[in-house]
Amino acid sequence: MTAKNNDPFVAQRADPFVYKHSDGFYYFTGSVPTYDRIELRKSATIEGLQDAETFDVWFKHESGPMSRHIWAPEIHYLDGKWYIYFAASEEDDIWALRPYVLECTGQDPLNDEWVELGIMQPADGDEKSFIDFSLDATVFENNGKRYFCWAEKTGGQFAASNLYLAEMESPIKLKTTQFMLTTPDYDWERVDFWVNEGPAVLKHNGKIFIAFSASA
Repeated sequence: MTAKNNDPFVAQRADPFVYKHSDGFYYFTGSVPTYDRIELRKSATIEGLQDAETFDVWFKHESGPMSRHIWAPEIHYLDGKWYIYFAASEEDDIWALRPYVLECTGQDPLNDEWVELGIMQPADGDEKSFIDFSLDATVFENNGKRYFCWAEKTGGQFAASNLYLAEMESPIKLKTTQFMLTTPDYDWERVDFWVNEGPAVLKHNGKIFIAFSASA
């Protein structure tokens, strides 16, 4: 496969996420243009994801929580079960984005049932996490501990979007209070809006790297 940096890998899919499972397959998800569902596809190769069949595994609600802006899904396999983390808002409050969780106990995430577990839960006593515009959550493990990293605005619509980190107690709940990793300090993070979002974790040579998106 010849690399072409200006060509979309999977057309019309924002917020792409790829997970390689122990079965040898690559699983792909991302935001669809209508922001109304979560779809999955899988392939034995990275290249095959481009044209792989898509499976709609969950649809938005008509009203209330999870009824608008279904954004940035990620699929993970944790403790023998499949989980999808995604952001969603409400039809009557379209910017009230929060992180939500789906669970699949079957071994075929493209065809088996997905169950809604609701909004991601903060740690006991944590009165700061997920109280405002929150999205782009990702999960990773290090030294036997599991962590949840996400972007959140604090202080209203035009406040800065920061990156936060917390240890996880379970796939649906945090164990520790949030720790702020980054806030938009530099000019290149403040173009039009002050934004740090879309964290992506890379582990290499014993170090952890987090790539992220900045500005509007």
